[in-house]
Amino acid sequence: MRADRLLSLLMLLQARGRLTAQELARELEVSERTIYRDINALSASGVPVYAESGPGGGCALLDSYRTNLTGLTTDEARALFMLSIPAPLDQLGVTQELKVALLKLAAALPEARRHDEARVRQRVHLDSTRWFQEEEAAPQLQLIYRAVWDDRKVAITLRVQFAAFLDAQIEQVIAPYGLVSKAGVWSIVAARDDRLRVYRAADVIAARLLDETFMRSADFDLVEFWQKWCDGVEQNRLHYEVRLRLAPHFVPHAHHYLGEPVRAAIEQAAPDEQGRVQIGVSFESLEEARARCLSLGYAVEVLEPEALRRSVLDYAEQICKVYK
Repeated sequence: MRADRLLSLLMLLQARGRLTAQELARELEVSERTIYRDINALSASGVPVYAESGPGGGCALLDSYRTNLTGLTTDEARALFMLSIPAPLDQLGVTQELKVALLKLAAALPEARRHDEARVRQRVHLDSTRWFQEEEAAPQLQLIYRAVWDDRKVAITLRVQFAAFLDAQIEQVIAPYGLVSKAGVWSIVAARDDRLRVYRAADVIAARLLDETFMRSADFDLVEFWQKWCDGVEQNRLHYEVRLRLAPHFVPHAHHYLGEPVRAAIEQAAPDEQGRVQIGVSFESLEEARARCLSLGYAVEVLEPEALRRSVLDYAEQICKVYK
């Protein structure tokens, strides 16, 4: 642990120049006394580092002690400085490792490139947190992460919901091939009974690392598998077909509210004399279609199916009674 801290201290000084013991202590999450001991240890090992007390003092390296990373263009260096620690990686517990890696890269840049860091960070910020959504806790995620790297099987306890108020638990042994974070939600791609499956990491309420290892398929590609799986989910998700008539003023904006596939349907449709357009739209269920159509008011009219049309009318009449 101390060796990692000494290296981080060295990289900080090389990347940022003179820093006070207080600044270094805050960055490395240790005491100032520890920083001074580490400075002495680096100096004893031959690193040209020194500390000066008083106003304007601090810890620094001799200017001649540099390692340059050549070959990076200005745009490449700027792209490097845009990187921050994404929330999903923090959940995996690799935040400190990534900080050190980025620090090493920044420290190895030529002097002219390092001055760009502050300017870039004041102009571009990547925020991976989501709006107004509860964070999905996945307490077993780091253990699964270890299993993925070591190709070890895991005994998991899954929470399964059979109905709105009925939960159950099942136990399974899986061979975790990989982890995927989509919109801040972690999924586990794992083999069970010679078949690849996808589990929500938040549904794993208990996990135990087994000594047994597994041999992953040689032709497995995580990115390719995940894309195909997502495509399948998307195709199966939309199965309630609806026929809508769009008001003229809504036609140019319909794809923002009803999904991108609507754009092509509108382009192929012929407007009637009043400029209205009829298109087909897919929803997950009658309930979702009803909620979406009601939210759009007179901009859309349900033509088919009749059950949805009557349901929208019924809800609209109930709303009118309340507000009248």
